[in-house]
Parts: sequence; C-alpha cells; structure tokens
Amino acid sequence: MLKKANKELLPSELGTEPIGKLLWAYSLPTIIGTVVNALYNIVDRIFIGQGVGAMAISGLTLTFPMMMILGAFGMLIGQGSATQISIYLGRKDKKTAENILGNALVLTFIAMSIVISVSLFFLDDILIAFGGSDVTIPYAKDYLKIIIPGHIFTALSFGFNNSMRASGYPVKAMLTMLIGAVINTILDPIFIFIFDWGIEGAAYSTVISMCISAIWVMRHFTNPKSTLHFKRGCFKLNKKILLAIISIGMAPFFIQVSASLVNALMNHALKNTGGDLAIGAFGIINSYMTLIVMGIIGLNNGMQPIIGYNYGARQDDRVLRTLRYGIIIATIATTIGGLCAELFPRQLARLFTTDPELIEITVHGMRISFLLFMIVGGQIVTTNFFQAIGKAKISIFLSLTRQLLFLIPFILIFPPIWGLTGTWMALPCADFISMLVAVTMLYFQVRKLKRNDSPIPHV
Repeated sequence: MLKKANKELLPSELGTEPIGKLLWAYSLPTIIGTVVNALYNIVDRIFIGQGVGAMAISGLTLTFPMMMILGAFGMLIGQGSATQISIYLGRKDKKTAENILGNALVLTFIAMSIVISVSLFFLDDILIAFGGSDVTIPYAKDYLKIIIPGHIFTALSFGFNNSMRASGYPVKAMLTMLIGAVINTILDPIFIFIFDWGIEGAAYSTVISMCISAIWVMRHFTNPKSTLHFKRGCFKLNKKILLAIISIGMAPFFIQVSASLVNALMNHALKNTGGDLAIGAFGIINSYMTLIVMGIIGLNNGMQPIIGYNYGARQDDRVLRTLRYGIIIATIATTIGGLCAELFPRQLARLFTTDPELIEITVHGMRISFLLFMIVGGQIVTTNFFQAIGKAKISIFLSLTRQLLFLIPFILIFPPIWGLTGTWMALPCADFISMLVAVTMLYFQVRKLKRNDSPIPHV
C-alpha cells in the first residue's frame, strides 16, 4: 500500500480502498514526518537546556511567537495549495493542479521575502512585545538572527511537503522530514558542545538541516517523472488560484498567528506571576504538548488527500468514515499524552533541565495544563476537516475560538485572581469550551453531507 501510494498519480485507491488501509498508508508516514519535524525545536531546547542553562530555555521560549508567525505564512501557502491540489486531482484536472503548484512557489518567495525583512528590521521591538527581559532577549536574538533569514528553506520544505503528499507521495513526504531531523539531531551536539557555539549552534544546525530538506523537495517537483511537477507556464500568477490558496490556507494561518499572540500574552502573564523561569517552564510544557499535537496534525495531513479526493468525487460516505476514524485516533493519542503529563511530569521536565526550581515550576504547570487535554484531538481533527472540504470560513472560525475567543480572555482574567496557577488554568478551560463549539459545528455539517447538499468550492 505504501509503495503504491508513493508511486501512482493520486491513486484511484483513494476512492475505492477501505478507509482504514488508506489512513494507515497516508497518515502513518505523515505522523512520523510531523512528529520528527516537531523534534527540530524540541531537540534544540533539550541540548540548549542541558548545555547552556535554564535561562537559555526561557530565551528560546521567547522565540516561539516569532517562529509561529514565520511558520504561519508557510502554512498559509502550503496547506492551502495542497488542499486545492487534492480536490482538483479528485476531478482528474491535472493541469489546474500543476498551475496551483507553480503559483504556490512564486507566492512563497514573495511572502517570505517580505516577512523575513520586516522581522529582522523590528526584531528588538518584537522581542520586547513578546515578553522579553534584559536577561532573556540576548539569548533570543542570538537564535533568531540566524533562524529568520534561513526560514525560506523551512517554508519551501514544509509547504511543498504538503503538496508532495497530496499528489500521492506520502512516504517520500515522510522522508523529507526524517532527513532534516536526523541531520539536525547530529549537528546540534556537535555545534553546541564540541564547537561551543551555544544557542547560535542550535540555530545553524536547524538552518542547515532545513536547507537540505528543501533541496530534496524541490528536486522532486523538478523531476518530470513525478505525478505533478513544475512546467513552463505554471508560474504565471493567476488571481483565482491565488485567492483559492489563500482562502483555504487562512485557517492554519490564523491558528498559527493567534497561537503566536496567545504565546506572547502567556509570556507576559508568566513573567508577571512567576518570573523568567516560569516562561522557561512554559517552553518545556509547550515542547511536550507540541510533540503530541504535531502527531495529530500529521494524522490530519494524511486524512486531507483522502477527504479532499472523495469530497471532490462526491463520495460523502467515505468522507464521513475518514472523519470518524480520525477523531477516534486523535482522541486516543491526546488521552495517552495527557495521562503521561499527569503521571510523569518530573521525568519530562528533567529531559530539558537539571535546575530544581525550573523543574518544580514545570511540574506544577504541566499537571494543570493537561487536565482536559484528551478532548483536544477531536477539536483539531474537526477544524482540519472543514479545511479539507474547502469550508474555509468555518475552519477559520474554529481555529480562532480556542485561541482568541476563549484563551485570551482567560489569560487576562485568571492570573490577577489566582496568580501563576490561574495562568496555567486558562489552557484547560479554553480547551473545554472550544470543544463544545467544534462539536456543534460538526453536527450540522455532517447532516448536510448525509443529505449530499454541500456545494464544492471552485477555483
């Protein structure tokens, strides 16, 4: 199955094979790939925490909002184009799919040139706005001054990895992530401990590994034997294609941007109620949480071509079965992840630091933050489901509910009342309410699909 999915032109099996087999073939490689991708930053944090110190973790945590904003633009283009590619391949319209691919490449270079330039110019002001102090900002600047210019490679690697998967190459897409992560894991200890480059060594390691991943992806799409590849004329910008990419990609874009805003507010709340070390504790908690969430995102990425193809082919029963399996798998994953956080928080914290004060703050925060984590998986899958079927507005709304409508008010209200404990409590409270909203929206959409009256968006 993996071999077939990796070689054929969006295999016809997407519309005929059992959903369980398809999810195994398409989601397992993407889960491995995205979890490995999460290890990029996690490995950096582990080596920096063990090799540079506790305060360096706080400085690196300060970079999270900036990294999320940079990643948001890659998701905007990468996931938006991949969804459109899946739908048009489902309609057997390969020419439009390749035009989407070419437009996405041009749009990536334009967007990243602007974002990188603006980020570097206003870097000091941005770090202050993200909750930095005189102690943590120097660490953050040393890291970001290298990472930001190199983010063009990240955008190419991650963005077009989605298109590679959507065009029928899930195993090759997984290898894209594995190659970079393995190189990063090898270079990190060399640059940090042997060369004694500190936090800058972690940044150089990440940029080099992402550059190699980007070359791997671009070689695939310049190969005429690939299902989809760059052709003369596909780079000519088309307004309808660009708007379609952006409209679909807005959901993951807003997830990232709103998450960046929430991270900045969390940094300020943590700094006010627990000091710089509390920010470092959030970095450790966020690292573990990201590892699990990225696994769910990998599941979503594997589901996306299956849902997109069958939605384009109007096989709504297969769409709903894929959704059901996805919610079950995601819920199991977040339940196990939440239990580990509740039972073994001290062991998880010690992976990143030996500082006893930082460990105690992390244990306290982790046990509160993961109280209702078991419900997060279904909410993430539901949001991605609406994106996969082209329902951009609903997907964007669900993306914003947890981050903007619920979590931000809780971050502003709880800390003045309950201090540091209140800051941590904002997370599970937002999880619960956003889950209720997602379930409600999903109920009405499933009813529409069962009646088969949902219009398919066109480019």
